[in-house]
Amino acid sequence: MITIIDYKSGNLKSISNGFRKIGADYQITDDKEIIANSDYLVLPGVGAFGSAMENLKPFEDVINEHVTDDKPFLGICLGQQVLMGESEESPGVKGLGLFDGRVERLPEGVKIPHMGWNRLKVCNNSPILEGIDGEYFYFVHSYHVIADDEDIIAGTCDYGMEVVASLSENNLFSTQFHPEKSAKAGLKILKNFTNLEK
Repeated sequence: MITIIDYKSGNLKSISNGFRKIGADYQITDDKEIIANSDYLVLPGVGAFGSAMENLKPFEDVINEHVTDDKPFLGICLGQQVLMGESEESPGVKGLGLFDGRVERLPEGVKIPHMGWNRLKVCNNSPILEGIDGEYFYFVHSYHVIADDEDIIAGTCDYGMEVVASLSENNLFSTQFHPEKSAKAGLKILKNFTNLEK
């Protein structure tokens, strides 16, 4: 069972449709007890870093426990950014800090927001990117992550600069793009996630 965390900052319909298309059992909940007992957690995200972290406060402990227990976790779009320690978008607001690094606004000289399809370049082996390389994925974002450790960067894309598109460490995964909006290749990523060992 895939548990999608409802913290009032995610496109729940879109991501749930993605799991429905691959035939995965899923539930959407804001019940901490259900979240704490889940084998697979998904954190979608739209909006601003600061408001997302405010909404996530009630769930921080169960998310940390889930990741500490090395159970599969997937953050999507803003759900990737809040996994970092801080963001330029909301100075002074602490992120979840599950990945070492920060979030910065896309630099001048590129079109903001980055919206549309970009080719993914796989950098390091990651089980959620198995069978994926050179495929196109759908992005919508104005901020991007800077990882302190290059070894956790699973994939990048070229947007006039190198943008971190996916992070991976143990059973903690994230994507800046929206797999649920990325056609067959995106559904392959969701399927890979559901096939991870608990």
